[in-house]
Amino acid sequence: MKQKQENTNTMNPMEEIKLEKVILSVGGTGDNLEKDVKLLKILTGRTPAKMKTRKRIPSLGVRPKLEVGALVTIRKNPEEILKKMLEAENNTLRKNQISENTFSFGVKEYIEIPGVEYQRDIGIRGFDVTVTFKKAGRRVRLKRAKKGKLPQKQKVSEEEIIKFMEKKFNTKFV
Repeated sequence: MKQKQENTNTMNPMEEIKLEKVILSVGGTGDNLEKDVKLLKILTGRTPAKMKTRKRIPSLGVRPKLEVGALVTIRKNPEEILKKMLEAENNTLRKNQISENTFSFGVKEYIEIPGVEYQRDIGIRGFDVTVTFKKAGRRVRLKRAKKGKLPQKQKVSEEEIIKFMEKKFNTKFV
């Protein structure tokens, strides 16, 4: 006789939500951008990639190949840096900051992050944090050969993100 196996984990492994990456980004030009790049380097220990413009917008003084921002993508151990960034926001986020597969929030002053001290040469600066989630099977959309569409069940919904963040990081949503 076969005994019924008790399924303690009701979630299918293909539906398990994982933290894919955390992106820290800043915007600015000239000396402000250099200060922001230095800030990202201090926070992450990695060299930020600078973003350049492609279009000309004369009314804003934007020309092609002008550096207007920088970002750092963290794929290895994103949980550690995310915990620090959430502590700066008191583990509270708004529901309108969440969209499909991602959520974003801003840190107004980097000195609110625990363990980070004020840097006189940088001053008071803020930055944006974007968190991306994934489920197993996402590579179908990313690969080159036999690229396929991602079914709706493989996308991470807003409710799933809220449950994941409340369970894993004790985050409150207002």
